[in-house]
Amino acid sequence: MNGSGLAMVALGAVTLFAAHQDGPSVDAPAGARPILEVKGEGVQIYACTQTAQGLKWVFKAPEAKLLDAQGKVAGSHFAGPSWKLLNGGGVEGELMASRPSPDEGSVAWLLLRAKGGTAVGSLSSVAFIRRSKTRGGAAVSAGCEGDADLGKLERVPYEATYTFYSAQ
Repeated sequence: MNGSGLAMVALGAVTLFAAHQDGPSVDAPAGARPILEVKGEGVQIYACTQTAQGLKWVFKAPEAKLLDAQGKVAGSHFAGPSWKLLNGGGVEGELMASRPSPDEGSVAWLLLRAKGGTAVGSLSSVAFIRRSKTRGGAAVSAGCEGDADLGKLERVPYEATYTFYSAQ
């Protein structure tokens, strides 16, 4: 391969990498330290809702179990967004940044800030929560078309990695 061919391959690799980096960073701020990582397995719940643009699937809540590194249930994730561990630790989050998942049909990767006064127990030092490595969970595209569908719920399976960070 000549020099221009190598340059084209390199440019293609950079372009492919950049395509997966679209959107704001969802990395924890500099100095933040990971204190817990769990896998979420469950569903994203959507409701067929009347919007200004017509009937649309609108996100309502997550419902997931949190699994530790050995695959044992460590807690749950639910509306808020909230996380509660079996040991009593808990936290609620507020969205800071979102970017599309590199995995088509998957919910976005997120960076959340711990909502003031909600971090308790073993999660009392949590300042940030990151959702990454998502698989599935994106809203379905069909089944929300007529009045008979209004209010209908869809539970879309998903998986994600949740990393909890302290500020330092």
